[in-house]
Amino acid sequence: MTQFEYEAIAAPRKGKKARGIKTNEDRFAHAMTELLNEMAADGWEYLRADTLPCEERSGFTGRTTVYQNILVFRRALDRDDAVEAVEVDTPKETPYRSSVMATPVDVADTHKAPSLPSADEANTVSQNAPAINRQDS
Repeated sequence: MTQFEYEAIAAPRKGKKARGIKTNEDRFAHAMTELLNEMAADGWEYLRADTLPCEERSGFTGRTTVYQNILVFRRALDRDDAVEAVEVDTPKETPYRSSVMATPVDVADTHKAPSLPSADEANTVSQNAPAINRQDS
């Protein structure tokens, strides 16, 4: 199975000037083209663009939500890199799995309401309780 590594970078916010490019749309397309070509030269494949919310401070106590545009790239890991990544990322013993089999539990037993003590048990408890001395003023 092929494993990938991912890189997310901020999308350009404005266009890049170049000779012969006059409109804002063309300048922005030129900036995106250069960015995509730079990443492709390093072996990154363009995957998608995402717009994600980001909470920022506004004034002393206020907060506002702004949206950030990011570009997501991926590239396949070499076999050696993938093996090292698996060895590093997977601990020897995962804490949420146990090698001991759990005993089956009857679902009907887990949903029973607690039983109240009978009248005889309640009287026994109240007789064994220590007496409280109250002084009336």
